[in-house]
Amino acid sequence: MVAPDTSPRGEAVANDPAYDLGQGAGFYLNAVQAPWSSHFRMEDYVVEELPALVERHFPTTDRRGISGHSMGGHGALTLALRHPGRYASVSAFSPIVAPTQVPWGQKAFAAYLGEDAELWVAHDAAALVRQPRAERLPLLIDQGDADEFLASQLKPELLRAACEAAGHPLTLRLQPGHDHSYYFIASFLEDHFAHHAKSLRQPD
Repeated sequence: MVAPDTSPRGEAVANDPAYDLGQGAGFYLNAVQAPWSSHFRMEDYVVEELPALVERHFPTTDRRGISGHSMGGHGALTLALRHPGRYASVSAFSPIVAPTQVPWGQKAFAAYLGEDAELWVAHDAAALVRQPRAERLPLLIDQGDADEFLASQLKPELLRAACEAAGHPLTLRLQPGHDHSYYFIASFLEDHFAHHAKSLRQPD
């Protein structure tokens, strides 16, 4: 299990005073707009660079899983969908499933990718599942129904509709009384480990 940071850090790295842009909110993509493009290459880092480092120094197999929470949940879903065959399992807690349709994603994508919304679609899980694909990696999502961001930023119903239209396997569990916090993640983390273990276990 490897838990990377969400974004590049450091004094020389571009930043923004808002919590939803810049250091702390890299959105797991490769930025193409200045000043972000110099350091914000989180897709390359998560998909290629960090696994290569881990696999060079530790005993591993060729089977990988990916998971995350909120923006990290967005990253887990989109990176798994964008790189078929790279991951054997994927799950998310409270993910931003349709960033092109919500303020968090629209703000970040405009900054990192520019104003061409066609570029944004390639980093939107609800859009990606609608694309023809041979791989149908099952998605596991837990979402608290008392999450303060549920209606404005997360909108899991958009991913449910997209998966139903595309025939993509999705397990979406709305958890009563849970919000966006650490305690929500801790309550269901064991289920996610079991989900990944089932797929990552090597055949006998």
